[in-house]
Amino acid sequence: MNEINVAQNEPIFTISAAAQLLKISVHTLRMYEREGLFIPYKKKSNQRLFSKADIERIQCIRNAINESKISINGIKAIYSLIPCWDIVKCSEEERKNCGAFNGEHNPCWTYDHKNVCKERDCRSCEVYSKYSECCMIKELIKSISR
Repeated sequence: MNEINVAQNEPIFTISAAAQLLKISVHTLRMYEREGLFIPYKKKSNQRLFSKADIERIQCIRNAINESKISINGIKAIYSLIPCWDIVKCSEEERKNCGAFNGEHNPCWTYDHKNVCKERDCRSCEVYSKYSECCMIKELIKSISR
């Protein structure tokens, strides 16, 4: 991926190109999206586009599934443990109405939480863009335990 000279987060790959780069089917990518494992960029026409960062995130997911034998539900449970409410500094009142704070099995970006995150775009939110990367989850946990 490093040989492509575009910004890491620039959505340039179609879903078929992303599937080809990842050596998986378009159906598998759509399933991962439905399961809430990633958020693709969508054009106004609803066409999905993927960035280099998206490709790397999905490759990490694939490695977790194939090499570490973590199920999709296991990955979702790991993502659900990311303390988004602390990262984005939600108030106590916001936490009362937040599915991510009160839920157990899905990442925060899968919930409809317009009243909580004040129209924040999940794809560009720090929780999704930074802390859902494979290496960053463990770093976040380490920083909390200090």
